[in-house]
Amino acid sequence: MDAFGPSMNKNGENRRHRQLSPFIQRLLKLKVWSVEHLRIGDRQLMLVWAALIGLLGTAAAECFRKATELIHFLFTGNRLEIISSFSQLPLWQRLVVPTLGGLLAGTVLLIGRLLTSRNQQKSTTDYMEAIVVGSGNISVSASIVKSLSALFSISTGASIGREGPLVQISSLVASLIARFREFPIAQRRHLVACGAAAGIASAYNAPIAGSFFVAEIILGTVVVEALGPLILAAVTATFTGQLLHGGGPLYKSQGFLLHTYWELIPLSFVGLFAGLLAPVYLRFLRSTERLMSKVKVPIPAKLAIGGAIVGGLAVISPDVCGNGQALLNTLFRQNWFSDEILAILVLKLIATSATFGSGAVGGVFTPTLFIGAAVGMLYGRFFLFALPGLELDPRMYGIVGMGSFIAATTGAPLMSILMAFELTLDYTLAPLLMVNCVVAYYCSSLFEKHFIYGESLERKGAAFFNQQLADAKIIDLIQRDPITLPNTSTFAEIAEKFLQNRMQHIYITANNGELLGAVSLHDIKEFLDQPELAKMVIAADLLRQDFPRISPNQGIGVALEKFSEVSSERLPVVDDLNSGRLIGSISKTDIMLHLAGKQKVSR
Repeated sequence: MDAFGPSMNKNGENRRHRQLSPFIQRLLKLKVWSVEHLRIGDRQLMLVWAALIGLLGTAAAECFRKATELIHFLFTGNRLEIISSFSQLPLWQRLVVPTLGGLLAGTVLLIGRLLTSRNQQKSTTDYMEAIVVGSGNISVSASIVKSLSALFSISTGASIGREGPLVQISSLVASLIARFREFPIAQRRHLVACGAAAGIASAYNAPIAGSFFVAEIILGTVVVEALGPLILAAVTATFTGQLLHGGGPLYKSQGFLLHTYWELIPLSFVGLFAGLLAPVYLRFLRSTERLMSKVKVPIPAKLAIGGAIVGGLAVISPDVCGNGQALLNTLFRQNWFSDEILAILVLKLIATSATFGSGAVGGVFTPTLFIGAAVGMLYGRFFLFALPGLELDPRMYGIVGMGSFIAATTGAPLMSILMAFELTLDYTLAPLLMVNCVVAYYCSSLFEKHFIYGESLERKGAAFFNQQLADAKIIDLIQRDPITLPNTSTFAEIAEKFLQNRMQHIYITANNGELLGAVSLHDIKEFLDQPELAKMVIAADLLRQDFPRISPNQGIGVALEKFSEVSSERLPVVDDLNSGRLIGSISKTDIMLHLAGKQKVSR
């Protein structure tokens, strides 16, 4: 039974006011208190979604890991890691397995392209494009095709990293979550970036470097608004990965000591050496890719050729197989001679370029880590031979070379410093890494304007979309279906609407959709302790008619000015300032994320 008698609304119709129950009243007081004291907004909720993406993305990536182990077992008959597995195979099988794997990987790509080409793709196939383009939508079908192709290549010994598909899968999970929740474009982009950070972190047990990989290379900014969720997603992914398959630093060092401070002189020039070689390496990869592109054969045949080259090299040395992670462990833990290091470096370089040039799906980050480490070891062994009195440890030069080479090839010195440190957890090397990574980056940038991931983005057309993103307007950031009520709504209806939604403002509209104003959560605070007065109040009595609003054809600068006029996380968007029909809202956080994206464009 209603607690109040009938009253007349503005249209002369009978209307009953529902009484606000004590329970609802207490909940509303709690929400007002939390809003005033905790200030939970869109930025804080992004952290929750980032943690969820780190968890689910790593779980999905772990399924890919298990699938690669299964396929590898089916091809080789054992469950050892890939180098040990290939070393036990007869010579003919070392050649056949990568060739057959390349053939299957190419067949998957061919069939996938034929199937997906029939449908107009409204989303990108690459996580970097999804972040840079601004849509945040990753194609599910294309991602499945790429992952299946990578599954066959990686499982059969291709010299390419599995970090590529791991990141792709984790980013796809993030994209699906963002699309399911219908987040606006800026938040969708950022959540996909969180997925990418989670994928990198789970691949290397390096949450800090994973965060900065995305922030520095893809987003092009390390502002807190962008970096905070990336860090949480990466940390969550790392802990989840450790729970699922264990882990720790991949190449934890036993600790290094300088026998003399004179050793700092050759150590300080590792970055210069790596910075000079990195452009040669990048151009060698591109030349191989151009050469392979001139081979006019179907995709399966081209990937089979790449697999056959790797298989032929595996006949000479099985160490060329795989992404190079196990090879790095061997390099740092065994006392290899200089000629052995040089031989495997040349073979691995050829294998990686052949796999990359053939168009195999995967990453080149881990093979590049090995190449950098091998270059550093050779550099250290040269000085050990030339200056035996220094008693230097070539492994120290290998770790510094690994970080420096990554900085010189990716154009991300900060990420490279953190990556090398997290992979080894050797604080002694941190200052040396900092100096050499920066030197390597600046030295390489004298000769190379397009680093390895920048080249990839431009090849896929992301440079065009960068400009499109820079010119984005308010309409690109609108979140549709805002929370509204008619101006005749009772206080109880307003209170329930606040409890059902996390917004701090409810927009009041007329029958034709015209925005009349907004009611703030703080505006109802004084009525919570006066139930008799509250039952007489309707939305028209509480709304603020001069609440700032914006139209889609106005710019970001105007929106920022409007935000300065009101304490709110969101602004209403109307179709036209004259008609004032409400069409959505825009978030302050989305604008900040959008501006972070523009910084990358203008760099």
